[in-house]
Amino acid sequence: MSDDKPHAAGNVDAGDTSERVGMAVLRERGLEPEELREKLIDAIGAEFTTYYYYTNLRMHLAGHEDYKEIAEDARLEDRAHFELVAPRVYELGGHLPNDIRDFADRASCPDAEVPVPYDDEGGRLDITELAAEDVLEVLLEAERCAIRTWSEICDMTHGKDPRTYDMASRILQEEIEHEAWFVELLSMERDGEINPAGHFVRGEPGDAPLSTNRRFNDSA
Repeated sequence: MSDDKPHAAGNVDAGDTSERVGMAVLRERGLEPEELREKLIDAIGAEFTTYYYYTNLRMHLAGHEDYKEIAEDARLEDRAHFELVAPRVYELGGHLPNDIRDFADRASCPDAEVPVPYDDEGGRLDITELAAEDVLEVLLEAERCAIRTWSEICDMTHGKDPRTYDMASRILQEEIEHEAWFVELLSMERDGEINPAGHFVRGEPGDAPLSTNRRFNDSA
């Protein structure tokens, strides 16, 4: 009977929990799951730390409530990216670093810290004098790093790992949207130029329309 079911058996012995078929098939397709796993940890380390740094950056957009709202969308959606991919690390036989400092150090993108403001002569100003354009520039560059990160993961997994590719592609689309939002805001705030993003307010803050997994019984 089993001869009629070609997928009923393979290189992993029946009942063997030391191996994962989900990893074995990646190797058969030319993708090293351990390498992918480590890259995913680095990528979601950046999403997790960006969520933290965006919390701080958003606070420094006081007086620009429209900017704060858009930064809040990006902040919460980056958290959704972390939560979407974290289980995949475990499916690939790994785990998140036990020490959050190690996790932050591994992040694939630089820390999106609140920038230190300077005057025209290069003198350091008090952080309360920080301009909105300085915050927007940090937000923009963080999104650009995320686009590069998830594009690389899409390239790694395309045609080899449909599950990870689906996740990375969904995240990438939202990161591209985020970049467009901050290009629009920075263009107007700093340069007085109209550079539309086609942005509309999400249904709810941080809605993450592509990267949040909806529950089947979600009636909202």
